[in-house]
Parts: sequence; structure tokens; C-alpha cells
Amino acid sequence: MSFVKLTASSLAIAAVSATAAAARDNVQVAGSSTVLPYASIVAELFGENTDFPTPVVESGGSSAGLKRFCEGVGENTIDVANASRAIREKEIKACADNGVTDIIEVRIGYDGIVFASQQSGPEFTAFEPSDIFNAIGAKVMVDGEVVTNPHTNWSDFNSDLPDAEIAMFIPGTKHGTREVFEDKVLLEGCEATGAMQAMMDGGMNEDDAEDACLDVRTDGKSVDIDGDYTETLARIDANTNGIGVFGLAFYENNTDKLKVATMGGVEPTTESIAAGEYPVSRPLFFYVKKAHIGVIPGLKEYAQFFVADEIAGPGGPLSNYGLVADPELADTQSKVENETTMSESM
Repeated sequence: MSFVKLTASSLAIAAVSATAAAARDNVQVAGSSTVLPYASIVAELFGENTDFPTPVVESGGSSAGLKRFCEGVGENTIDVANASRAIREKEIKACADNGVTDIIEVRIGYDGIVFASQQSGPEFTAFEPSDIFNAIGAKVMVDGEVVTNPHTNWSDFNSDLPDAEIAMFIPGTKHGTREVFEDKVLLEGCEATGAMQAMMDGGMNEDDAEDACLDVRTDGKSVDIDGDYTETLARIDANTNGIGVFGLAFYENNTDKLKVATMGGVEPTTESIAAGEYPVSRPLFFYVKKAHIGVIPGLKEYAQFFVADEIAGPGGPLSNYGLVADPELADTQSKVENETTMSESM
């Protein structure tokens, strides 16, 4: 990626120079593959526009990044964890158990989860959550009963969908995208088809029924992708009937290869997500280890740079790549400036 350098007047923090000496002189970041392209853009611009070294940004998934983040405090641990979901209570506890007690949560904006397929493939152009659940749920409703999923083609349960073999490539369980996919698609679809109520009527408590709704079939119709979106794209390239789950930004940068479906009758766009109309959207975050501020040169400056109006605001490079700007960005900027931790902001 190549970007025009920002002018000195556009970002006050760009004038900051690296002064603190440390065993490690660059910021280290890991985590969400959804946040990865945004963080990579920011890291490159940060290196070009300040005297600090360019941060090292790795992927691996939200859960993997947060696990590394919570390993402890010190130069041998990462400074920032990217996540396409909020940190979980058990992760906060794991952090605390390892001495990571002061965490700054930074919301960078919003993204949408889209369902895309080959440009030349079947007409997968409109889905409801119930369609996705019926396609890949482990147990689904058929003739009023909850049964092991018998569907082989999309038209088996919805005649408006193509008579094409079911082949879905979904984010693996270590990805933050998986959690949003489960909550806003699988669970919604399970409820809409009546399967969840039928499970409870059959004796399950609500928690167990929810868990059952999130189970996906294991017969090859649904495939977990543990890598990033490029792996999902490769699977679709090799399968005419394949449907992949992507972040909006990745889809928008691959429209020459992919076509996207509506969900609930709404097309996924920056505008529909910003307006709250597209049903499968989520906030994106990164988490900063406060104990490393002032020790690792450029850490706070990197966080400030990331959420500056010129970077994360409307019309900035992240917006151009597909990030939906956060309407409360000023509050986030204040939180970073004041180094407000999660415990202090509750």
C-alpha cells in the first residue's frame, strides 16, 4: 500500500519525535484479520509521518491476539491487540491473572459482515438469517420437527434460492467475526424458523437451546476458515457454488471477483451500516496495554494517530478502505488522550 504523506498541519501528533530509549523501539500489534488492513494502513502512515519506527502488525484472529496480549507485561509481550469484537470477561480475567490490569479499549469504527460469492456463480443475491441457518445449522426444522440437517441444495428450503449445492465458508472459532456471525445470523435464523422454541418445548433450557442453535453441520457443507479472508476467497475461487463470509472492506476491495447478497433486504454499504439499517454489522476495536505507555516508544502516539479525525474520520484513508466512521470518535480520542482504562470508564 502507498499513501501520500500527511502534512505537518493535518496531524499535530505527527510532530512528536521518538525519544524514550527501550530494549524494543517499535510498537507490536496482533489480532483480528478484519482490523488487520486498517492497522496496516495506520502503521505505514505512522512510520511515514512521525519519527517513530513503523509498528509491526500481525494477524491471527481476535482470540489469538487477545491471548497474546494477556500473556503479561514486558517487552517480550505485544502492546496492542486488534479485535473485531469486544474483549470477553474471561479474557479480562486472564489478563489480570498475568498482571495486565490496566487496559484501554479503543473503538475505531464499524464494519459489516457480508455474504459474497463468485461473480459468475449462481444468483446468490438475497438472504435472510433463516436461509443461512437452514443451510448450515446442525439441527433444523423440517415438517414441524427438529431434525439433523438434511438439506443439500439451497432450494431445498427456499424455492427463491438457486438450485445449487450448499457450500459455505465461514470464519473459524478463533475469529471475532465468528461471534458476530453466530449472534446476528445463526441465532436470529434459529429463532425465525421456530427451531429454538421447538428445542425448548422439547425440554432444553434457553441456554442449551442457544448453544444448539450455534452448532453447524460437520458433513462438509459448512467449512471453518481459520486463516484470513484471502483463504476464504481462494476457496470460493475454487468452488462455483461457494459462499463466503467477509468483512465489508475486503469485499469492496474485491468486487472484480465477488458479488454480494442483501441480508434482510438491505444491501451492505458504508451508508447502510452508518444508518444502522444493515443487520449484520459490528464495532471494531483495539486494546492498549497501559503499562507499556511511556516504555515502548510511540505507543500512545500510535493510538492517537489511529483515531485522529484525519485517519479514522469520514473521508480519511480508513473510510476510503471501508471503515464506517464512529459518530462518537471524539469520545474515543479523549479516552486515548487521558489514558482512560476500561475499569475507569465503567
